[in-house]
Amino acid sequence: MKILVCITNVPDTTAKITFTDNDTKLNKNGVQYIIGPYDDYALARGVELKEQSGGTLTVLHVGEADADPQIRKALAIGADDAIRINADPLDSYFTASQIAHVAKQNNYDLILMGRESIDFNSGVVHGLVGEMLEIPSYSPVMKLEINGTTATIAREIDGGKETLTVSLPLVLGCQEPIAEWKIPNMRGIMTARTKPLQVLEPVSVDEMTTPGKYALPAPKGACKMIPADEAATLIKLLQTEAKVL
Repeated sequence: MKILVCITNVPDTTAKITFTDNDTKLNKNGVQYIIGPYDDYALARGVELKEQSGGTLTVLHVGEADADPQIRKALAIGADDAIRINADPLDSYFTASQIAHVAKQNNYDLILMGRESIDFNSGVVHGLVGEMLEIPSYSPVMKLEINGTTATIAREIDGGKETLTVSLPLVLGCQEPIAEWKIPNMRGIMTARTKPLQVLEPVSVDEMTTPGKYALPAPKGACKMIPADEAATLIKLLQTEAKVL
């Protein structure tokens, strides 16, 4: 089985985010980057499936050279080789187009990625890739089992969960508890240095969106403590200030 796992290179959840160029670009100075947490789940399950059934696992990232440490970490965790599309992934359509182009050339049986990245949180790349490849796509997937050319998946839906049986190939957006995150061991780290990392230039894609301006969310206000015997005051604040009632 040929597995492709797509990973993102995103700021650590504890990083302080600021913007430059009149709030049109992320200020990367001093920002620690990690593999997207949802992608970590996809990678972990991909490694498990490869170990169970054999085959190969390739990691794909659309991004620039500053993501190479995260790609090497994925190789250390268990991927066999990696591909980096040398471009800034400015929008979901562009990113999906690059993934689909590589996938068409290599005929992967299973394409895994996180349900969404934690920077832009679009949550649509897996669906776009499935449409471009004309194969099924599902998200968010919480359980995945493979038996031959058939996959059994469980995913969240409104009001509950759904279990499906579907034939390969397919694209899945993953989330916990599909697998437990894996930490690379020393042997994995050493072997990752010699595993192939192929850098490709992006294919031409029509520009569908243009970033305008970024803004940080409003700072949190002070906490208001309402005495237990003043329920009417609490209800009024929930209606007029929080506007949740």
